[in-house]
Amino acid sequence: MVAQSLASLLQRASIDDHEEVLQSCNAVLAKSKSDLQAQHMKIVALLKLDRYDEALRTFEAGGDALKKSAGLEYAYASYKCGKLEQATEAVTRTASGRGADHLEAQVRYRAEEFRRAAELYEKLSQNTASHSHEINDLNINSWATDAQLQWKGEPEFVRHDRLSREDLESFEITYNAACLNIAKGAYKQGEVLLNRAQNICRTSEDLSPEDKAAELLPIAVQYLYVLIRLGKLAEAEAVLKDISVDDIPELSTKKIARNNIVLARQTVANPFFLFKALHETPDAIDNDRLFEFQDRDLVGNAHATDLLVQKYDGIIRSTSKALSQRPSPSTDADTNLLSVYNAAAQAQGQTGSKALNQILPMLERRPTDLGLLLTVVQLYVNDGNTTSAIQAMERTLRSLEGSISEADQNARFNPGFLSVLVSLYQLEGRKVQIRTVLAQAATYWRSKPESPSSLLRAAAASLLHSEDRADLSTAGDLFQDLAKKNPNDRLAIAGYVASQATLDYSQIESQLNSLPQVSDLIADIDISALESAGVPPPPHQRQQLPPPSQRVRKSRLPKDFDPAKKADPERWLPVRDRSSYRPKGKKGKQRAAALTQGGVVDEKANEAASQQQKAGGGGGGGSNVKKNKKKGKR
Repeated sequence: MVAQSLASLLQRASIDDHEEVLQSCNAVLAKSKSDLQAQHMKIVALLKLDRYDEALRTFEAGGDALKKSAGLEYAYASYKCGKLEQATEAVTRTASGRGADHLEAQVRYRAEEFRRAAELYEKLSQNTASHSHEINDLNINSWATDAQLQWKGEPEFVRHDRLSREDLESFEITYNAACLNIAKGAYKQGEVLLNRAQNICRTSEDLSPEDKAAELLPIAVQYLYVLIRLGKLAEAEAVLKDISVDDIPELSTKKIARNNIVLARQTVANPFFLFKALHETPDAIDNDRLFEFQDRDLVGNAHATDLLVQKYDGIIRSTSKALSQRPSPSTDADTNLLSVYNAAAQAQGQTGSKALNQILPMLERRPTDLGLLLTVVQLYVNDGNTTSAIQAMERTLRSLEGSISEADQNARFNPGFLSVLVSLYQLEGRKVQIRTVLAQAATYWRSKPESPSSLLRAAAASLLHSEDRADLSTAGDLFQDLAKKNPNDRLAIAGYVASQATLDYSQIESQLNSLPQVSDLIADIDISALESAGVPPPPHQRQQLPPPSQRVRKSRLPKDFDPAKKADPERWLPVRDRSSYRPKGKKGKQRAAALTQGGVVDEKANEAASQQQKAGGGGGGGSNVKKNKKKGKR
């Protein structure tokens, strides 16, 4: 009887009577707490009423049977309450179908697993024949995911490049495309797209005035950030009038807006006011919390203001506590920034050698702290001491060599970390060390399932300059691996051909046709425009111009100098070495004859000299010494 009344109620239920459904479910459950159908319908009603915490408590009271029968609802309630791991497990274990894919994509996005989210949105976009109403939402979400991938430093997984005409009619897609450009650092393009997004939103006939105001607020906050980065502070001041921080419902957006407003108004002149302004908004939590890259910037702003108001001890305590709970070495940006601020607090506003005196003892105690190491490297480079910077990095690398921990080896061969070392080597022209470091890193990463293509490409390109056949063979293997991952990678194909050309030409002869012709590559290049812009032509095409002459002061010219007369080309030689030299006197002529090279030899003179040498006897030439003695008074 109860089940029949509930079923008939559900048949008559509409979107407006969730409270009535909830009351009926509670009445049923008061008589039968284990009624699974009533529990399920109560959950649905609570979710419709946005009472997510209560829905989650109902799941906990209902036990595993309810979580299994209503797996999708359990995952959604967990997601809305910010319990992302719980939501991920639920949606992947108990739910399936298109709805589950949509929910999993949202959960993965919020958990910052953007690659998986992008895969799910692509999968959903491939089957929209019977779900055409989802196309716009899928485009909006996939553009947002690509922006997040770019911000997270994974641009190789970004799928979107250009907006279609249809995309440009949606302010949400245009806004997300602007975010993607901002993440790339293309602030000018981001500014253009944000302007367009604002105009589309303002003129939309599908939104109420209240909805327009709600949608325009985050766009204005993002626009303010772009204007700050472009240095357009006057325009930023005008945008501030459109931003009412108190009207922003989400704490995360409110905190970002507060930071941008404070920075736009340049209140750095009063650090204590800046400190107060940046700490007015409480931190966002649960499902409204900031993304990692946002939180990192705001934490950095907070620590920077702490340094300005000289809260050194507080920074040292908080950062030291946080660092003690994190692994070392770590390539995590948040962890390494904590080390940077910890070092800055230890230096207490000092720079250069004075700061190094405070920080170097810390690096001796924490040799694998990469954030601290890079701080030391930066200070050395600022002082022009690249050699000491290299030595500091090499010491850290040696300290990691003997570790068997995979995390330690991943940090040791981290592409970003090694790029700093390679840059330092380049400043000192250490080509051999560059090849060695990159080759070792390539050997390590080749055995990993997800090897960094940029590092392998750099290593292979560096080995191409080696004269060692083994290095060329390794370069060929690396380029071949890259070509297998991406058959359209022309650089990988060209690199493989270049590496094997001198080793085994027959191996690459068939691939030459796949490379573009040089004439095709330079067909659209305007040579005249390049030359007029200052790009010099190739050496064989350059005219042999006379070397530039310097003006010589008259005081340094000879008295009889005649500019119309050709200068003697042998004027830089000693007088006796010039072809015009003629010795004077008998002794001078004899000396000149003895020094002649390539001239006629006087055999009689040589014979006479030989006889004289024999007459002088051997031994020590005592008679000659006696003859050469000058007579003196006795």
